[in-house]
Amino acid sequence: MQVLPDRVKVQIEVPKGGFIKRRAHRGVDFLSPFPCPFNYGSVLGSLSPDGDPLDAVVLGPRQSVDHVGTWQVYGVVDFIDAGLDDPKLICGRRTPSSAQWWTVVIFFRSYAIAKRVLNKARGKQGTTAVRGWRRR
Repeated sequence: MQVLPDRVKVQIEVPKGGFIKRRAHRGVDFLSPFPCPFNYGSVLGSLSPDGDPLDAVVLGPRQSVDHVGTWQVYGVVDFIDAGLDDPKLICGRRTPSSAQWWTVVIFFRSYAIAKRVLNKARGKQGTTAVRGWRRR
């Protein structure tokens, strides 16, 4: 993702502390072995190169499932899932602290390991990894 938008409208799919990751059509994708340390959702009206809506992390207080809000974009995690670009926008109301950035990066590195196992079980091939991240 070359140019980051300033603000995006995000619908929350996994609230902070949640364990259930849903697909774009609301069915359960998988159950996480550890709670999500932030709100996780998708950017309304967007399409990521993997064919799903663009993913977004919303830092800050816990939001409810299906909550929709407009958030400032502070950066992006360059994620690849089964060989397809799957960027994760990092959003919130305030500039993320260094600790928040490291939480995001460590989470997605761990998530990549779990997602590799899930992709293999689903017969998907291709690299699944964090290639990097950048702040605005």
